[in-house]
Amino acid sequence: MSLETFGGEGGLTTVVGFAVAVIVFDGAFALRLNRIREAKTTSLRLVTFGAVVTLVGTAVTVHYLTGTEWTLSFVIGSLLVATGPTVVTPIVNSVTLREHVSSALETEGIINDVTAAIAAVVIFEELVLHEGSGVTTALAFAERIGAGVGSGLLFAGLAYVVMRRRILPKDSPRFTQFLVLLTAVGAYAVANALSTEAGVAAVAAAGLVLGNLEFPHREAAEEFTEDMTLLLLAFVFVSLAALVDIQAVLDLGLAGVGLVVVILFVLRPLVGIVSTAGVEKFTWSERLFVSAMGPRGIIPASVATLFAIELAAEGETEAAATLLGTVFLVIFVTDALEAGFARQIGDWLGVTPMSLIIVGAGRVGRSLAKQLESRGESVVMVDEDETRCDAARDEGFTVIEADGTESAGLEKAGIDDARGIVAAASDDDINLLVCQTAMTRFDLENVYSRVNDIENVEKFESLGIGAVAEPQAAAYALDNQIERPALSRWMNDIGDSHDIIEIEVTSDRIGGQSISELDETIPAGCLVVEIGRDNQTSVPGADEIIELGDRVTLLGDDDAVSTAADRLHPHE
Repeated sequence: MSLETFGGEGGLTTVVGFAVAVIVFDGAFALRLNRIREAKTTSLRLVTFGAVVTLVGTAVTVHYLTGTEWTLSFVIGSLLVATGPTVVTPIVNSVTLREHVSSALETEGIINDVTAAIAAVVIFEELVLHEGSGVTTALAFAERIGAGVGSGLLFAGLAYVVMRRRILPKDSPRFTQFLVLLTAVGAYAVANALSTEAGVAAVAAAGLVLGNLEFPHREAAEEFTEDMTLLLLAFVFVSLAALVDIQAVLDLGLAGVGLVVVILFVLRPLVGIVSTAGVEKFTWSERLFVSAMGPRGIIPASVATLFAIELAAEGETEAAATLLGTVFLVIFVTDALEAGFARQIGDWLGVTPMSLIIVGAGRVGRSLAKQLESRGESVVMVDEDETRCDAARDEGFTVIEADGTESAGLEKAGIDDARGIVAAASDDDINLLVCQTAMTRFDLENVYSRVNDIENVEKFESLGIGAVAEPQAAAYALDNQIERPALSRWMNDIGDSHDIIEIEVTSDRIGGQSISELDETIPAGCLVVEIGRDNQTSVPGADEIIELGDRVTLLGDDDAVSTAADRLHPHE
């Protein structure tokens, strides 16, 4: 494969531009603002301090190890700031992480993709090609960001109006998919026409805005952009890699090895540790995981290729070879080691949160799983019935098709690392066997069961199993409807706009505070309604002191409760 395969530089630019537009749009489209808020401090540090340290540190390393001119070194440094959704999203999908860890990595990937691409273009055009410097360079960066964000907001707004006003044919997911694709490509093209490489900022802005709005056939649009991204990634990555002269990579020799070592073991760990420092919800294992995850994606590969072609056309063949060699060497190594071994690194560090296993993927099991996942719990469902498994998968749950009464099935579901198990089958004998297996063979303490026959409740409870009898649960719910209708409706709607949860106080900052002092720490809309300590519970007064290890019940608006829970219980 050669440049002529694409019809020359113009053809390659068009193909790469289309791919970048869809890929970056898809990454931004999947990012929710409420997820960004989960780790806003760390995310902000990653895209500011982290980006600057990576850019400058990489540029200095490239300059002194390879002898490359400062201007080209800074182009390489700016390109290698970008991690990107193309490599980060598969990591967070394959490794079960707590919400704040995955959101920090994904936010960094989206924003640094944009800023890295534009910074690289500005440095390349203004400094390498000697078209400007100083204040002009800063203005050029701001101009591209402004043109990109403006175009993205315009196209996202127009698309939203068209979909919400039902201008498209009713119940037409394919038209929605086409409109979303048109939004990505249109925003990219218009922004690039206004200012070179502003298109990356445009598709990121458009994707982020549309991704946080509700419109008809949204799920169909999400599936479509995901499928397009997979197809384009496979094609573009292979195509760009085929254009790289492997000799340019090999010619770097020990300088290339040194560059990779500095990026992997100096710059990224420094960025990860500083970005998570003082953020209490990050455990040390999670800080180390963030420090180990900085694989590079499609943006540095595509932009470096286009720059190298332009340098070669100017007669700067050595500079073109250095640019491609260093960028693709870092891409190859970081993708192979960091992305390729992300699951193993996560397992070794122990960042995967302990899951709750639900045996029985029927209606009761799926309803429970929905409630638990809405609270941020990691849930694994186990059932040997193919139809029930398919129904649970269709609802987005992690499902293991196995016999939950057997040790092998429970081991497959990860019971060795589970924090609890729930037997939710419609047969009490099956539920009892599941619970006994979990308790006797795996020494699991937190064991719960659905009891279908009320006469069996005593049998379950005598074994130390948390039993909930369906007849009793139904009677209690009906009694609430009759005697406490407002409370019943409130409880039934938990997860929509309000919540009630019980958590353990693990924050050193909270331990020792009184309830009145705590009111200044937790947001409005959340109340501490109960404190459990030493097997006793009480409704706290204003002067009640909260201690580490207390079980605190929070009630209120779901966002306020979630924020308060993070502050009281920042880590496992």
